[in-house]
Amino acid sequence: MKVPGIRSPHDKVGGLVYFGRMLDKIRLHARGELHPELQANLGEAFDKMCAHFLRVPYAEIAAHVKDGASDEDTLAWCRARGHQFTEDDAFAWNEFLRKRGWNDNASERLKQRKAESGLSSCDDIRTLFDYIDADEERPLRTQPWQP
Repeated sequence: MKVPGIRSPHDKVGGLVYFGRMLDKIRLHARGELHPELQANLGEAFDKMCAHFLRVPYAEIAAHVKDGASDEDTLAWCRARGHQFTEDDAFAWNEFLRKRGWNDNASERLKQRKAESGLSSCDDIRTLFDYIDADEERPLRTQPWQP
């Protein structure tokens, strides 16, 4: 499914993967333009993990974004309210999230999602980020563990 106006989870904002995608989803939902398949997990899964990493409740992040804050302003606001993460923290976050589904406790979920989408035979889809990109018809980043 193509999802106009939403970034790849690989894309970084302020050095963090996924954060920009979460903000895109919030904005699209506020305008009534978020794809129905993405609405069920709004504020859950990776969104919830991202909010937890930032140590700011997802609902507060969503409210801030809906007030018109830019990506950079939202990240600065989160850092001021929650976790003053370091470059090392960001690196660990990025690498953890980019590898999610690859030989970990999310591997079965990835296998299930691939099967539901008819992508079971796609061996190059090794992570949940790969799956999201493939499902949204973006080119895969063939080495998800590379910076």
